[in-house]
Amino acid sequence: MEVIVAKSAGFCFGVKRAVDKVYEQIEKHESENIYTYGPIIHNEEVVKDLEQKGVKIINSKEELKSIKKGIIIIRSHGVGKDVYDIANANNLEIVDATCPFVLKIHKIVQNEKNNDSHIVIIGNENHPEVEGIKGWSSNPTTVIGNEEEAKSFEADKSKKVCVVSQTTFNYNKFKYLVEIISKKGYDINVLDTICNATHERQAEAKKIAANVDSMIVIGGKHSSNTQKLYEICKKECDNTYYIQTIEDIELCKLQSSSCVGITAGASTPNYIIEEVHTNVRAEF
Repeated sequence: MEVIVAKSAGFCFGVKRAVDKVYEQIEKHESENIYTYGPIIHNEEVVKDLEQKGVKIINSKEELKSIKKGIIIIRSHGVGKDVYDIANANNLEIVDATCPFVLKIHKIVQNEKNNDSHIVIIGNENHPEVEGIKGWSSNPTTVIGNEEEAKSFEADKSKKVCVVSQTTFNYNKFKYLVEIISKKGYDINVLDTICNATHERQAEAKKIAANVDSMIVIGGKHSSNTQKLYEICKKECDNTYYIQTIEDIELCKLQSSSCVGITAGASTPNYIIEEVHTNVRAEF
């Protein structure tokens, strides 16, 4: 059996930076309480390891308000301005691990206040990155994640419309939704804020999936970018499997495959990818 592993699989720059920051804080502040606002990344194995090292997860603003001492690490997905305000009011030490590409979007929507624009975020309404972006906008803001929402979108015709995207959104879907909005006749400014790593990962996954018998996509079950990879690969290869670790693979399903592709989301550690690769090769 031939096994092809995507070169772009695994931690992207923003995720590696965020995870490294947490481990740095663990080493520097052994005796202090360390918190992350939400899971630092969407990978259960990484989060579990950090919890075993004493890192606690804060799941809400109400919970954050009750903490008066310690270090709060802002996750890679970013948060709204109000989270910083609460942490500062409680005199917590803030370590900002927000992905720089996400921070760029925060600045864009913040600055659009000067243009009095209607902000459109192409993305998943309940994803923490999108919630964080909304938290920096003081303008009317709409989240659009599908065709129906794009078709029903309406805004004040006298206002400009500024469109940004969740960094991990499906690029082709982004283009399609923007096309629908653009036909409505608004004075529109479209900013493709999908990060380069996402572009490359999706394009490579699509290419590999189109040329293999089976495709394995590795990532956390709550990882948006991994879900997008799975959707892309499934369109190209019917035998596409979404797994979190090697334990999720039913190797018997791969027995009739002469060529297997492997890719992974931006929050998947290299050791999990290597473990899957090694086991697939060893079985056949």
